[in-house]
Amino acid sequence: MSTEGIGVRIKVSPAAVILSLGMIVYLLLSLYPLIWMLFYSFKDNQEIFVSNPFGFPRVLRWRNYAKAWREYDVVRYFLNSVVITAFTVSASILLSLLFAYGTARIPWRFSKLARIYVTAGMFVPIQIILIPLLIMIRTFRLSNSYWALIIPYTVSNIPFASLVFFGYLRTLPYELEAAASIDGSGSWRTFFQIIVPNVTAPIAAVMIFVFLSTWNEFTMALILISKESMKTLPLGLLKFQGAFHTDWGAMGAALVISSLPAILIYLVLSERVQRAFTSGGLK
Repeated sequence: MSTEGIGVRIKVSPAAVILSLGMIVYLLLSLYPLIWMLFYSFKDNQEIFVSNPFGFPRVLRWRNYAKAWREYDVVRYFLNSVVITAFTVSASILLSLLFAYGTARIPWRFSKLARIYVTAGMFVPIQIILIPLLIMIRTFRLSNSYWALIIPYTVSNIPFASLVFFGYLRTLPYELEAAASIDGSGSWRTFFQIIVPNVTAPIAAVMIFVFLSTWNEFTMALILISKESMKTLPLGLLKFQGAFHTDWGAMGAALVISSLPAILIYLVLSERVQRAFTSGGLK
């Protein structure tokens, strides 16, 4: 049987081409700030502002990273941010998931009122509560400690996290608890062994949101932390700016170092979010 003359025609619509080109342009625009930040982390002030502001660095100045890591105490700021963010993410997810489970799956008299009260915290501007928060932190003698930031960060993230968990928990069938109850499972065992494995999608989404909001938070940290050894990365970056001179290369290196955990967390968890949402709640 001759296959001569047989061809395959692939029709590509103009709309698909325009959409693909638009996505490529959007990808380039999104990646360019990261690439530019990486480039200028290897440059000195002369190359950044005069001779080569946008191009590839002529010389890879690794000493910028060594200077940021050693001379500007980026290690200390980095560890402070890691500890505060880890505790905040863990506490926010656990507390908000417990609250959402109690209001979405367990019927009680004031569950709706409690949910509205907690959700209303999303609409309170942080600037309004800064002074009362500072007074409370000093009253409880938590100033210049990890708890001075962990507690406010956790409380500020609970409203959004509980709202996400509440919406997802309402979609799960109630037969899950019924089957667990028939098997002799208690409330806590049902929660941790039945409910939690079925909410991996919102857990990953909330983890990304809480991590980014905590890792990059500046306002509360600036007001509540004054001790140099307890400052986080956003506060530590102020150390690179002097009255008469700013080491922009070392600052770029510090920005790259501080951005890596956020990029890695997003790359790891974003795929899990998509896979969990497309696979459904039941297996």
